[in-house]
Amino acid sequence: LPEVTGLRGVLFGLGLAVGVAGLTHALLSLLNWRWLLKPVLTVFLLSAASGTYFMWSYGIVIDANMIVNVLQTDPREAADLFNWRLLASLGLLGVLPVWWLWRQPVRPLGGLRRLGSNLLAFAASVAVLVISLMLIYQDFASVMRNHTQLRYLINPLNSFYAIGRVVAQPLERDNSKVEPIGLDARLALPPGAAPATLVVVVGETARAGNFGLNGYERDTTPRLAREDVVSLRNVWSCGTSTATSLPCMFSHLGKEAYEKRSSNHESLVDVLQRAGLAVLWIDNQSGCKGTCNRVPNVNTAALKVSPHCDGTECHDEVMLHDLDKRIAELPAERRARGVVVFMHQMGSHGPAYHKRVPQAFKRFQPECASNALQQCAREQVVNAYDNTIAYTDHFLGETIGWLKRQQGPTAMVYLADHGESLGENNLYLHGLPYAIAPDVQKRVPWITWTSPAFAQQRSLRKSCLQDKLMAPLSHDHFFHSVMGITGVRSGEYRPALDIYGSCMASPDKS
Repeated sequence: LPEVTGLRGVLFGLGLAVGVAGLTHALLSLLNWRWLLKPVLTVFLLSAASGTYFMWSYGIVIDANMIVNVLQTDPREAADLFNWRLLASLGLLGVLPVWWLWRQPVRPLGGLRRLGSNLLAFAASVAVLVISLMLIYQDFASVMRNHTQLRYLINPLNSFYAIGRVVAQPLERDNSKVEPIGLDARLALPPGAAPATLVVVVGETARAGNFGLNGYERDTTPRLAREDVVSLRNVWSCGTSTATSLPCMFSHLGKEAYEKRSSNHESLVDVLQRAGLAVLWIDNQSGCKGTCNRVPNVNTAALKVSPHCDGTECHDEVMLHDLDKRIAELPAERRARGVVVFMHQMGSHGPAYHKRVPQAFKRFQPECASNALQQCAREQVVNAYDNTIAYTDHFLGETIGWLKRQQGPTAMVYLADHGESLGENNLYLHGLPYAIAPDVQKRVPWITWTSPAFAQQRSLRKSCLQDKLMAPLSHDHFFHSVMGITGVRSGEYRPALDIYGSCMASPDKS
């Protein structure tokens, strides 16, 4: 921290440590009751041990979004995080102290004496907290203002505060109902227009800078390079985790309004279905975070389809398996108006990047074959991650190949939910608070492919899209752009946020 260096930095560190100790002791003193004390201390010790391991290992901080990620992690994702270092850390820093704790006697005191003792301890702790912070207040105020990540490193109080924020969310927002949107949704295409098929691929944990299409020094996207695609290079995510970004990018509100919303709303997929299109969501991950709950959906992660599945998870190509059959099962009257298929990738989900890629696509070697990324050389971590991008390139190429075999106009849109840290500044994975997250966790790829028939039907000028290559774009544009490319209109549609609208003729931009 540049503000506090040398002896001044040492004194600041000591003052902050004493203040944290005072705050922790003040909280524990209120919970210091005979039958309550050991369970409370057990929770503190185990929380501190787990927080220590994940913060040291991956460079993460713990806030409300991180707790939501933990709560929404399925057993398969959780298994990717387990290794001997985690078990050793929990054993040494958590289980061993807990074992010692439960062997210690608790001296019984009468109710009034215990209350008085607790209040005295609380007052003394608060005094220590206040005095220590007053001695370093000038530096403390500056550091906490300029380096907000520090507040998320006060372990284990960061976990308890984050859990409190998550528990309080129902008081801030009514989660018991979902407000409908797009009640006036309609398909605004020329009369007699042939029904189109659009595949929207929701990428997972993809860094825009690691795509060869975007100027990366490695050729990670040879398949897409052979297709007539447009790859936008300056696109920013709504969040740094799937739990935040996925519902946000499918919302009509935009990032700022989404974060301040007082109620939940239906998503883009609901609007497309309300307009009469045949909508299908295929998920190869831990779920759509509520986005697809009201449309036909299927999860392929647990299928046993050879050669795409190994018994524990399936590679993304499994989503193309039986796709024609799944679409044929959708209502015929909807298919006659058009089909939109959403595919949610497993993509580059870490830390076990090596599991995301079939052996044939492991082009960059040696790769990190461990989920303890900090144990691998950074070159190995990058190799393993780049292999996942190369496999995504193959999967998108196969998806385009499938579209080319369909009748009528076809198109594909690919957009990732967030990026990833690969060891830069000792940071790994993703999920840092947006304000302090590095750009690699927020800058994502957006790729568009259209068949000649689709481009002709919509009068889409790809040269116009190419002009937007470096235009500042974000997830805020996604909702309105998909509405634009499908020809769906409603009161929620904002033409100014439709990246395709200005590049094609439309009979109705209202």
